Amino acid sequence: MDDRLPELGDLEREVMQLVWAHGPVTAEIVRERLSRRLKESTVRTVLRRLEEKGYANHTVDGRTYVYTAAEPRAKVAAKAVQRIVDWFCNGSIEEVLVGMVDNAMLDQQQLRTLADQVAKAKKARGVKKE
Repeated sequence: MDDRLPELGDLEREVMQLVWAHGPVTAEIVRERLSRRLKESTVRTVLRRLEEKGYANHTVDGRTYVYTAAEPRAKVAAKAVQRIVDWFCNGSIEEVLVGMVDNAMLDQQQLRTLADQVAKAKKARGVKKE
């Protein structure tokens, strides 16, 4: 999966949420779980486009395409956040977090929890504390 994934439309986002939540999935499973009624051929087209964009992969089971996410949701979300950080804050994640605190989007407890999760993730990856 490319680090610079193309943006998704509303329907593509909804389909990817289903793939992440229920994968592996077929076009029929996605069609049944969508919030709107679509033809299966439309859903297959959306899934094919998601694959072309690098968000999904497929295998073939008999004659049925079975789709899975190319990357976990958290990794894709992190790439999207990085793009926003690069666009608006010249790559400064600190500026984003301070802005979120200043605008009451994160409180002190959430920041402590986030710091703990970051420390655990670094430890799991073997990254030394800076």
